[in-house]
Amino acid sequence: MAASLSALAACAGRLDGNAAGNVAPAGADPLQDEADACLDGLAVVGSLEARMAALKVHFAAGYAHAAAALAAPAGSPQGCTAQEMAVTAEVACVLTVSERSAAALLADSATLTEDLPLTLAALGAGTISWQHARVMCDETSGLDPAAAAALEAHFLDPEAPFAARGCPAGELVPGRFRAKARSWRERHHPVSIEARHRKGAKERRLELVPDRDGMAWLSAYVTADVAAGVWSRATDAARALQGPAEARTLTQLRADVATSWLLGGDAEGIPSPKAQVLVTVPVLSLLGVANEPATLDGYGPIPASMARRLVADGATSFLRVLTDPRSGAPLEIGRTSYPVPKAMRQWLRLRDGRCPFPGCSNHSLDNEADHLLAWSDGGGTGISNLGQPCRKHHRLKHSSRWKPVGATKDQPPGWISPSGRSYPSEQQDWEPPHWPDHPGHTGEDPEREPPTGPDGLPGAPGPGPPLPMDPFPDWALFIAA
Repeated sequence: MAASLSALAACAGRLDGNAAGNVAPAGADPLQDEADACLDGLAVVGSLEARMAALKVHFAAGYAHAAAALAAPAGSPQGCTAQEMAVTAEVACVLTVSERSAAALLADSATLTEDLPLTLAALGAGTISWQHARVMCDETSGLDPAAAAALEAHFLDPEAPFAARGCPAGELVPGRFRAKARSWRERHHPVSIEARHRKGAKERRLELVPDRDGMAWLSAYVTADVAAGVWSRATDAARALQGPAEARTLTQLRADVATSWLLGGDAEGIPSPKAQVLVTVPVLSLLGVANEPATLDGYGPIPASMARRLVADGATSFLRVLTDPRSGAPLEIGRTSYPVPKAMRQWLRLRDGRCPFPGCSNHSLDNEADHLLAWSDGGGTGISNLGQPCRKHHRLKHSSRWKPVGATKDQPPGWISPSGRSYPSEQQDWEPPHWPDHPGHTGEDPEREPPTGPDGLPGAPGPGPPLPMDPFPDWALFIAA
Protein backbone atom coordinates (compact mmCIF):
# COMPACT_ATOMS: atom_id res chain seq x y z
CA MET A 1 0.00 0.00 0.00
CA ALA A 2 2.81 2.40 0.90
CA ALA A 3 4.62 1.64 -2.37
CA SER A 4 1.42 2.23 -4.35
CA LEU A 5 0.77 5.55 -2.63
CA SER A 6 4.37 6.62 -3.24
CA ALA A 7 4.06 5.79 -6.96
CA LEU A 8 0.76 7.66 -7.11
CA ALA A 9 2.34 10.69 -5.47
CA ALA A 10 5.13 10.61 -8.04
CA CYS A 11 2.61 10.66 -10.90
CA ALA A 12 0.73 13.53 -9.27
CA GLY A 13 4.02 15.38 -8.80
CA ARG A 14 4.75 15.14 -12.51
CA LEU A 15 1.35 16.64 -13.27
CA ASP A 16 1.78 19.42 -10.71
CA GLY A 17 5.21 20.25 -12.11
CA ASN A 18 3.82 20.66 -15.61
CA ALA A 19 0.88 22.73 -14.34
CA ALA A 20 3.23 25.05 -12.43
CA GLY A 21 5.25 25.67 -15.59
CA ASN A 22 8.45 24.12 -14.31
CA VAL A 23 11.20 24.04 -16.88
CA ALA A 24 11.39 20.61 -18.54
CA PRO A 25 14.72 19.01 -19.46
CA ALA A 26 16.07 19.83 -22.89
CA GLY A 27 14.32 17.87 -25.61
CA ALA A 28 11.45 16.77 -23.35
CA ASP A 29 7.83 17.17 -24.39
CA PRO A 30 5.84 18.52 -21.39
CA LEU A 31 2.49 17.62 -22.96
CA GLN A 32 3.60 14.04 -23.68
CA ASP A 33 4.97 13.76 -20.14
CA GLU A 34 1.61 14.91 -18.78
CA ALA A 35 -0.20 12.29 -20.87
CA ASP A 36 2.22 9.57 -19.69
CA ALA A 37 1.84 10.68 -16.08
CA CYS A 38 -1.95 10.37 -16.35
CA LEU A 39 -1.74 6.87 -17.84
CA ASP A 40 0.81 5.77 -15.24
CA GLY A 41 -1.39 7.23 -12.53
CA LEU A 42 -4.44 5.33 -13.82
CA ALA A 43 -2.46 2.09 -13.71
CA VAL A 44 -1.36 2.74 -10.13
CA VAL A 45 -4.90 3.68 -9.06
CA GLY A 46 -6.25 0.45 -10.60
CA SER A 47 -3.73 -1.59 -8.64
CA LEU A 48 -4.49 0.42 -5.48
CA GLU A 49 -8.24 -0.20 -5.89
CA ALA A 50 -7.61 -3.93 -6.11
CA ARG A 51 -5.52 -3.87 -2.93
CA MET A 52 -8.19 -1.85 -1.15
CA ALA A 53 -10.75 -4.46 -2.23
CA ALA A 54 -8.54 -7.17 -0.71
CA LEU A 55 -8.47 -5.19 2.55
CA LYS A 56 -12.25 -4.92 2.49
CA VAL A 57 -12.44 -8.70 2.06
CA HIS A 58 -10.17 -9.28 5.06
CA PHE A 59 -12.14 -6.87 7.24
CA ALA A 60 -15.54 -8.28 6.20
CA ALA A 61 -14.49 -11.88 6.76
CA GLY A 62 -12.77 -10.93 10.03
CA TYR A 63 -15.89 -9.19 11.34
CA ALA A 64 -18.08 -12.18 10.41
CA HIS A 65 -15.80 -14.56 12.34
CA ALA A 66 -15.57 -12.23 15.34
CA ALA A 67 -19.33 -11.67 15.45
CA ALA A 68 -19.95 -15.41 15.29
CA ALA A 69 -17.55 -15.97 18.19
CA LEU A 70 -19.12 -13.19 20.28
CA ALA A 71 -22.72 -14.34 19.75
CA ALA A 72 -24.34 -16.94 21.98
CA PRO A 73 -24.76 -20.36 20.35
CA ALA A 74 -27.88 -20.43 18.21
CA GLY A 75 -30.46 -22.79 19.63
CA SER A 76 -32.37 -23.30 16.39
CA PRO A 77 -32.11 -22.76 12.64
CA GLN A 78 -34.17 -19.61 13.05
CA GLY A 79 -31.69 -18.31 15.61
CA CYS A 80 -28.79 -18.98 13.24
CA THR A 81 -30.57 -17.11 10.45
CA ALA A 82 -31.23 -14.20 12.80
CA GLN A 83 -27.52 -13.97 13.68
CA GLU A 84 -26.58 -13.90 9.96
CA MET A 85 -29.16 -11.18 9.33
CA ALA A 86 -27.72 -9.11 12.18
CA VAL A 87 -24.18 -9.37 10.79
CA THR A 88 -25.37 -8.47 7.30
CA ALA A 89 -27.34 -5.47 8.59
CA GLU A 90 -24.28 -4.18 10.51
CA VAL A 91 -22.02 -4.37 7.46
CA ALA A 92 -24.68 -2.74 5.28
CA CYS A 93 -25.01 0.20 7.66
CA VAL A 94 -21.24 0.66 8.00
CA LEU A 95 -20.75 0.74 4.22
CA THR A 96 -24.04 2.53 3.47
CA VAL A 97 -25.10 -0.15 0.99
CA SER A 98 -28.15 -2.37 0.68
CA GLU A 99 -28.33 -5.52 2.76
CA ARG A 100 -28.32 -7.51 -0.47
CA SER A 101 -24.96 -5.96 -1.43
CA ALA A 102 -23.62 -6.55 2.05
CA ALA A 103 -24.69 -10.20 1.96
CA ALA A 104 -22.92 -10.64 -1.40
CA LEU A 105 -19.75 -9.05 -0.01
CA LEU A 106 -19.80 -11.32 3.04
CA ALA A 107 -20.37 -14.42 0.91
CA ASP A 108 -17.55 -13.52 -1.50
CA SER A 109 -15.25 -12.63 1.39
CA ALA A 110 -15.84 -16.02 3.00
CA THR A 111 -15.17 -17.80 -0.31
CA LEU A 112 -11.98 -15.86 -0.99
CA THR A 113 -10.48 -16.24 2.48
CA GLU A 114 -11.43 -19.89 2.94
CA ASP A 115 -11.38 -21.46 -0.52
CA LEU A 116 -9.52 -19.25 -3.03
CA PRO A 117 -6.12 -18.27 -1.61
CA LEU A 118 -4.49 -17.63 -4.99
CA THR A 119 -7.28 -15.27 -6.00
CA LEU A 120 -7.09 -13.33 -2.75
CA ALA A 121 -3.29 -13.10 -3.05
CA ALA A 122 -3.53 -11.79 -6.62
CA LEU A 123 -6.14 -9.25 -5.54
CA GLY A 124 -3.91 -8.12 -2.68
CA ALA A 125 -0.97 -7.78 -5.07
CA GLY A 126 -3.05 -5.66 -7.43
CA THR A 127 -2.60 -8.03 -10.41
CA ILE A 128 -6.34 -8.72 -10.76
CA SER A 129 -9.34 -6.51 -10.06
CA TRP A 130 -12.30 -6.99 -7.73
CA GLN A 131 -14.40 -7.87 -10.80
CA HIS A 132 -11.96 -10.69 -11.61
CA ALA A 133 -12.22 -11.97 -8.04
CA ARG A 134 -16.02 -11.93 -8.26
CA VAL A 135 -15.88 -13.93 -11.48
CA MET A 136 -13.66 -16.53 -9.80
CA CYS A 137 -16.13 -16.81 -6.92
CA ASP A 138 -19.03 -17.25 -9.35
CA GLU A 139 -17.35 -19.82 -11.59
CA THR A 140 -16.07 -21.99 -8.71
CA SER A 141 -19.48 -22.00 -7.04
CA GLY A 142 -20.86 -25.51 -6.85
CA LEU A 143 -17.51 -27.18 -7.57
CA ASP A 144 -15.87 -29.48 -5.07
CA PRO A 145 -12.69 -28.10 -3.41
CA ALA A 146 -10.32 -29.98 -5.73
CA ALA A 147 -12.08 -28.76 -8.90
CA ALA A 148 -12.26 -25.19 -7.59
CA ALA A 149 -8.54 -25.23 -6.75
CA ALA A 150 -7.73 -26.57 -10.22
CA LEU A 151 -9.72 -23.81 -11.95
CA GLU A 152 -8.06 -21.16 -9.79
CA ALA A 153 -4.58 -22.57 -10.41
CA HIS A 154 -5.12 -22.78 -14.17
CA PHE A 155 -5.48 -19.00 -14.45
CA LEU A 156 -3.39 -17.76 -11.51
CA ASP A 157 -0.53 -20.24 -11.03
CA PRO A 158 1.95 -20.17 -13.95
CA GLU A 159 3.57 -23.34 -12.58
CA ALA A 160 0.32 -25.33 -12.70
CA PRO A 161 0.10 -28.25 -15.15
CA PHE A 162 -1.33 -26.90 -18.41
CA ALA A 163 -1.55 -23.34 -17.04
CA ALA A 164 -3.50 -20.82 -19.11
CA ARG A 165 -1.48 -20.05 -22.22
CA GLY A 166 -1.61 -16.50 -23.53
CA CYS A 167 -4.54 -15.54 -21.35
CA PRO A 168 -3.69 -15.18 -17.64
CA ALA A 169 -6.55 -13.67 -15.67
CA GLY A 170 -4.90 -10.31 -15.01
CA GLU A 171 -4.42 -9.66 -18.76
CA LEU A 172 -8.09 -10.23 -19.63
CA VAL A 173 -10.94 -7.79 -19.08
CA PRO A 174 -13.43 -9.29 -16.58
CA GLY A 175 -15.96 -10.19 -19.27
CA ARG A 176 -13.41 -12.13 -21.30
CA PHE A 177 -12.04 -13.75 -18.14
CA ARG A 178 -15.57 -14.96 -17.31
CA ALA A 179 -15.86 -16.53 -20.75
CA LYS A 180 -12.49 -18.27 -20.38
CA ALA A 181 -13.28 -19.47 -16.85
CA ARG A 182 -16.72 -20.72 -17.91
CA SER A 183 -15.16 -22.60 -20.82
CA TRP A 184 -12.55 -24.24 -18.58
CA ARG A 185 -15.22 -25.14 -16.03
CA GLU A 186 -17.31 -26.77 -18.77
CA ARG A 187 -14.39 -28.91 -19.93
CA HIS A 188 -13.34 -29.99 -16.42
CA HIS A 189 -16.63 -30.16 -14.52
CA PRO A 190 -16.89 -33.29 -12.31
CA VAL A 191 -20.22 -34.10 -13.99
CA SER A 192 -19.73 -34.90 -17.68
CA ILE A 193 -20.89 -32.32 -20.19
CA GLU A 194 -22.89 -35.06 -21.90
CA ALA A 195 -25.01 -35.62 -18.78
CA ARG A 196 -25.49 -31.91 -18.16
CA HIS A 197 -26.39 -31.34 -21.81
CA ARG A 198 -29.07 -34.05 -21.74
CA LYS A 199 -30.62 -32.40 -18.71
CA GLY A 200 -30.46 -28.94 -20.28
CA ALA A 201 -31.97 -30.10 -23.58
CA LYS A 202 -35.07 -31.30 -21.74
CA GLU A 203 -35.53 -27.77 -20.38
CA ARG A 204 -35.51 -25.97 -23.78
CA ARG A 205 -38.16 -23.30 -24.04
CA LEU A 206 -39.21 -19.97 -25.56
CA GLU A 207 -39.78 -17.04 -23.21
CA LEU A 208 -41.49 -13.66 -23.51
CA VAL A 209 -40.56 -10.96 -20.96
CA PRO A 210 -42.39 -7.61 -21.15
CA ASP A 211 -40.20 -4.51 -20.94
CA ARG A 212 -40.72 -0.74 -20.80
CA ASP A 213 -41.64 1.65 -23.63
CA GLY A 214 -43.78 -0.85 -25.50
CA MET A 215 -40.90 -3.31 -25.91
CA ALA A 216 -40.35 -6.93 -24.87
CA TRP A 217 -37.62 -9.58 -24.80
CA LEU A 218 -38.17 -12.78 -26.81
CA SER A 219 -35.59 -15.42 -25.95
CA ALA A 220 -35.13 -19.09 -26.70
CA TYR A 221 -33.29 -21.57 -24.48
CA VAL A 222 -32.07 -24.10 -27.07
CA THR A 223 -29.05 -26.28 -27.77
CA ALA A 224 -25.85 -24.40 -28.59
CA ASP A 225 -25.59 -25.68 -32.17
CA VAL A 226 -29.08 -24.44 -32.99
CA ALA A 227 -28.43 -21.05 -31.37
CA ALA A 228 -25.09 -20.58 -33.18
CA GLY A 229 -26.63 -21.53 -36.51
CA VAL A 230 -29.55 -19.13 -36.09
CA TRP A 231 -27.24 -16.28 -35.06
CA SER A 232 -24.89 -16.88 -37.98
CA ARG A 233 -27.74 -17.10 -40.49
CA ALA A 234 -29.42 -13.92 -39.20
CA THR A 235 -26.10 -12.05 -39.25
CA ASP A 236 -25.35 -13.02 -42.85
CA ALA A 237 -28.85 -12.01 -43.95
CA ALA A 238 -28.56 -8.70 -42.08
CA ARG A 239 -25.21 -7.94 -43.74
CA ALA A 240 -26.75 -8.61 -47.14
CA LEU A 241 -29.33 -5.90 -46.45
CA GLN A 242 -26.75 -3.24 -45.56
CA GLY A 243 -26.03 -0.56 -48.09
CA PRO A 244 -25.88 3.20 -48.69
CA ALA A 245 -29.68 3.48 -48.63
CA GLU A 246 -30.15 1.34 -45.51
CA ALA A 247 -30.42 3.41 -42.31
CA ARG A 248 -30.79 0.49 -39.90
CA THR A 249 -27.79 -0.76 -37.94
CA LEU A 250 -26.57 -4.33 -38.12
CA THR A 251 -28.11 -4.99 -34.69
CA GLN A 252 -31.50 -3.67 -35.82
CA LEU A 253 -31.34 -5.56 -39.11
CA ARG A 254 -30.49 -8.81 -37.32
CA ALA A 255 -33.57 -8.46 -35.11
CA ASP A 256 -35.81 -7.50 -38.06
CA VAL A 257 -34.61 -10.44 -40.14
CA ALA A 258 -35.12 -13.00 -37.37
CA THR A 259 -38.59 -11.78 -36.44
CA SER A 260 -39.60 -11.63 -40.10
CA TRP A 261 -38.67 -15.28 -40.50
CA LEU A 262 -40.56 -16.23 -37.34
CA LEU A 263 -43.67 -14.41 -38.53
CA GLY A 264 -43.54 -16.10 -41.91
CA GLY A 265 -42.17 -13.13 -43.90
CA ASP A 266 -39.30 -13.15 -46.35
CA ALA A 267 -37.01 -10.59 -44.64
CA GLU A 268 -37.57 -8.13 -47.49
CA GLY A 269 -36.68 -10.65 -50.16
CA ILE A 270 -33.31 -11.67 -48.79
CA PRO A 271 -32.78 -15.43 -49.25
CA SER A 272 -31.83 -17.45 -46.21
CA PRO A 273 -28.03 -17.85 -46.33
CA LYS A 274 -26.20 -20.89 -45.06
CA ALA A 275 -24.63 -20.38 -41.67
CA GLN A 276 -20.90 -21.08 -41.54
CA VAL A 277 -19.93 -22.09 -38.01
CA LEU A 278 -16.59 -23.63 -36.98
CA VAL A 279 -16.76 -26.79 -34.87
CA THR A 280 -13.38 -27.68 -33.34
CA VAL A 281 -13.36 -31.42 -32.64
CA PRO A 282 -10.60 -33.44 -30.95
CA VAL A 283 -9.71 -36.33 -33.26
CA LEU A 284 -10.45 -39.06 -30.72
CA SER A 285 -13.81 -37.52 -29.86
CA LEU A 286 -14.73 -37.50 -33.55
CA LEU A 287 -13.88 -41.22 -33.67
CA GLY A 288 -16.03 -41.93 -30.62
CA VAL A 289 -13.11 -43.21 -28.53
CA ALA A 290 -13.09 -40.25 -26.10
CA ASN A 291 -15.66 -37.73 -24.93
CA GLU A 292 -13.46 -34.62 -24.91
CA PRO A 293 -15.75 -31.61 -25.40
CA ALA A 294 -15.63 -29.96 -28.81
CA THR A 295 -15.72 -26.16 -29.23
CA LEU A 296 -18.41 -24.24 -31.08
CA ASP A 297 -17.18 -20.94 -32.48
CA GLY A 298 -18.70 -18.01 -30.59
CA TYR A 299 -20.08 -20.22 -27.81
CA GLY A 300 -17.54 -22.52 -26.16
CA PRO A 301 -17.43 -26.21 -25.15
CA ILE A 302 -20.18 -28.52 -26.45
CA PRO A 303 -20.67 -32.27 -25.92
CA ALA A 304 -18.68 -34.53 -28.22
CA SER A 305 -21.90 -36.27 -29.22
CA MET A 306 -23.28 -32.98 -30.56
CA ALA A 307 -20.11 -32.36 -32.57
CA ARG A 308 -20.17 -35.86 -34.03
CA ARG A 309 -23.78 -35.37 -35.06
CA LEU A 310 -23.05 -31.99 -36.66
CA VAL A 311 -20.18 -33.24 -38.81
CA ALA A 312 -21.50 -36.74 -39.53
CA ASP A 313 -25.15 -36.03 -40.35
CA GLY A 314 -24.49 -33.73 -43.28
CA ALA A 315 -24.75 -30.41 -41.43
CA THR A 316 -23.12 -28.48 -44.27
CA SER A 317 -23.32 -25.17 -42.43
CA PHE A 318 -20.77 -26.36 -39.89
CA LEU A 319 -17.07 -26.47 -40.84
CA ARG A 320 -15.20 -29.22 -39.04
CA VAL A 321 -11.83 -28.40 -37.45
CA LEU A 322 -9.65 -31.26 -36.21
CA THR A 323 -7.17 -30.77 -33.37
CA ASP A 324 -3.83 -32.40 -32.68
CA PRO A 325 -4.17 -35.40 -30.31
CA ARG A 326 -0.99 -34.33 -28.49
CA SER A 327 -1.32 -30.58 -27.94
CA GLY A 328 -4.93 -29.70 -28.70
CA ALA A 329 -3.82 -27.21 -31.39
CA PRO A 330 -5.80 -27.05 -34.64
CA LEU A 331 -4.60 -29.23 -37.53
CA GLU A 332 -6.80 -28.39 -40.49
CA ILE A 333 -10.15 -27.06 -41.61
CA GLY A 334 -12.35 -29.28 -43.75
CA ARG A 335 -12.49 -27.26 -46.96
CA THR A 336 -13.01 -29.56 -49.91
CA SER A 337 -15.49 -27.12 -51.48
CA TYR A 338 -13.82 -23.82 -50.60
CA PRO A 339 -11.07 -21.87 -52.44
CA VAL A 340 -7.89 -20.88 -50.61
CA PRO A 341 -8.93 -17.27 -49.76
CA LYS A 342 -12.07 -18.57 -48.07
CA ALA A 343 -10.10 -21.16 -46.12
CA MET A 344 -7.62 -18.48 -45.05
CA ARG A 345 -10.44 -16.38 -43.62
CA GLN A 346 -11.74 -19.44 -41.77
CA TRP A 347 -8.26 -20.03 -40.33
CA LEU A 348 -8.23 -16.43 -39.08
CA ARG A 349 -11.54 -17.09 -37.33
CA LEU A 350 -10.06 -20.19 -35.77
CA ARG A 351 -6.81 -18.49 -34.72
CA ASP A 352 -8.38 -15.36 -33.22
CA GLY A 353 -11.88 -16.44 -32.15
CA ARG A 354 -12.96 -12.79 -32.04
CA CYS A 355 -11.71 -9.29 -32.76
CA PRO A 356 -8.04 -9.32 -31.65
CA PHE A 357 -8.20 -5.89 -30.01
CA PRO A 358 -7.61 -6.35 -26.24
CA GLY A 359 -10.89 -6.84 -24.40
CA CYS A 360 -13.12 -6.87 -27.50
CA SER A 361 -15.73 -9.66 -27.55
CA ASN A 362 -17.02 -9.15 -31.08
CA HIS A 363 -17.27 -12.66 -32.51
CA SER A 364 -15.14 -13.58 -35.48
CA LEU A 365 -18.25 -14.17 -37.58
CA ASP A 366 -18.86 -10.41 -37.70
CA ASN A 367 -15.29 -9.44 -38.62
CA GLU A 368 -13.35 -9.15 -41.86
CA ALA A 369 -9.77 -9.97 -42.82
CA ASP A 370 -7.39 -7.00 -42.80
CA HIS A 371 -3.71 -6.58 -43.73
CA LEU A 372 -1.59 -5.56 -40.72
CA LEU A 373 1.00 -4.06 -43.05
CA ALA A 374 -0.91 -2.57 -45.97
CA TRP A 375 -0.56 -4.24 -49.36
CA SER A 376 0.51 -0.89 -50.81
CA ASP A 377 3.36 -0.79 -48.26
CA GLY A 378 4.66 -4.23 -49.18
CA GLY A 379 2.53 -6.39 -46.89
CA GLY A 380 1.70 -9.88 -48.13
CA THR A 381 -1.52 -11.85 -47.93
CA GLY A 382 -0.35 -14.44 -45.43
CA ILE A 383 -1.75 -15.51 -42.09
CA SER A 384 1.07 -13.76 -40.19
CA ASN A 385 0.15 -10.44 -41.85
CA LEU A 386 -3.61 -10.71 -41.36
CA GLY A 387 -5.99 -9.84 -38.56
CA GLN A 388 -9.75 -9.74 -38.35
CA PRO A 389 -10.72 -6.66 -36.31
CA CYS A 390 -14.34 -5.69 -35.86
CA ARG A 391 -15.48 -2.61 -37.77
CA LYS A 392 -15.00 -0.34 -34.78
CA HIS A 393 -11.37 -1.34 -34.21
CA HIS A 394 -10.72 -1.55 -37.95
CA ARG A 395 -11.63 2.16 -38.10
CA LEU A 396 -9.46 2.79 -35.03
CA LYS A 397 -6.47 1.30 -36.83
CA HIS A 398 -6.92 3.49 -39.92
CA SER A 399 -7.98 6.71 -38.17
CA SER A 400 -5.45 6.80 -35.31
CA ARG A 401 -1.94 5.70 -34.38
CA TRP A 402 -3.08 2.39 -32.86
CA LYS A 403 -1.11 -0.34 -34.67
CA PRO A 404 -1.56 -4.14 -34.70
CA VAL A 405 1.74 -6.08 -34.71
CA GLY A 406 3.28 -9.48 -34.09
CA ALA A 407 0.76 -11.91 -35.58
CA THR A 408 1.87 -15.48 -36.33
CA LYS A 409 0.19 -18.55 -37.76
CA ASP A 410 -1.08 -19.47 -34.28
CA GLN A 411 -1.26 -16.12 -32.43
CA PRO A 412 -3.39 -13.04 -33.12
CA PRO A 413 -1.68 -9.64 -33.35
CA GLY A 414 -0.97 -7.54 -30.28
CA TRP A 415 -1.44 -3.77 -30.39
CA ILE A 416 0.76 -0.73 -29.81
CA SER A 417 -1.05 2.39 -28.60
CA PRO A 418 -0.31 5.99 -29.63
CA SER A 419 1.59 6.40 -26.34
CA GLY A 420 3.91 3.52 -27.29
CA ARG A 421 2.54 1.01 -24.81
CA SER A 422 2.18 -2.62 -25.93
CA TYR A 423 -1.01 -4.56 -25.22
CA PRO A 424 -1.09 -8.30 -25.94
CA SER A 425 -4.08 -9.85 -27.64
CA GLU A 426 -5.98 -12.70 -26.05
CA GLN A 427 -4.94 -16.13 -27.32
CA GLN A 428 -6.88 -19.34 -27.56
CA ASP A 429 -6.50 -21.56 -24.50
CA TRP A 430 -5.96 -24.86 -26.32
CA GLU A 431 -5.51 -27.87 -24.03
CA PRO A 432 -3.96 -31.29 -24.68
CA PRO A 433 -6.70 -33.94 -24.74
CA HIS A 434 -7.31 -36.54 -22.06
CA TRP A 435 -6.53 -39.95 -23.52
CA PRO A 436 -9.07 -42.69 -22.80
CA ASP A 437 -8.01 -45.52 -20.54
CA HIS A 438 -7.07 -48.75 -22.30
CA PRO A 439 -5.03 -51.74 -21.13
CA GLY A 440 -1.43 -50.67 -21.25
CA HIS A 441 -2.22 -46.94 -21.17
CA THR A 442 -3.59 -45.30 -18.02
CA GLY A 443 -3.50 -41.73 -19.24
CA GLU A 444 -1.50 -40.68 -16.18
CA ASP A 445 1.53 -39.35 -18.08
CA PRO A 446 0.58 -36.08 -19.82
CA GLU A 447 3.99 -35.91 -21.53
CA ARG A 448 3.67 -39.33 -23.14
CA GLU A 449 3.43 -39.22 -26.92
CA PRO A 450 0.31 -41.00 -28.18
CA PRO A 451 1.06 -44.14 -30.18
CA THR A 452 0.97 -43.93 -33.93
CA GLY A 453 0.29 -46.38 -36.72
CA PRO A 454 2.51 -47.10 -39.73
CA ASP A 455 1.10 -44.03 -41.49
CA GLY A 456 2.18 -41.73 -38.65
CA LEU A 457 -1.39 -41.05 -37.55
CA PRO A 458 -2.77 -41.77 -34.07
CA GLY A 459 -3.18 -45.47 -33.52
CA ALA A 460 -4.70 -47.58 -30.83
CA PRO A 461 -3.50 -46.65 -27.30
CA GLY A 462 -1.40 -49.49 -25.94
CA PRO A 463 -2.49 -53.02 -26.78
CA GLY A 464 -6.17 -52.05 -26.50
CA PRO A 465 -8.80 -52.43 -29.21
CA PRO A 466 -8.30 -50.65 -32.53
CA LEU A 467 -9.90 -47.27 -33.07
CA PRO A 468 -13.29 -47.18 -34.79
CA MET A 469 -13.48 -46.41 -38.48
CA ASP A 470 -12.94 -42.72 -39.22
CA PRO A 471 -16.13 -41.27 -40.77
CA PHE A 472 -13.88 -38.71 -42.49
CA PRO A 473 -10.86 -40.69 -43.75
CA ASP A 474 -9.70 -37.84 -45.99
CA TRP A 475 -8.69 -35.58 -43.09
CA ALA A 476 -5.18 -37.07 -43.15
CA LEU A 477 -4.71 -35.76 -46.68
CA PHE A 478 -5.09 -32.18 -45.45
CA ILE A 479 -2.42 -32.70 -42.80
CA ALA A 480 -0.07 -34.32 -45.31
CA ALA A 481 -0.58 -31.43 -47.71
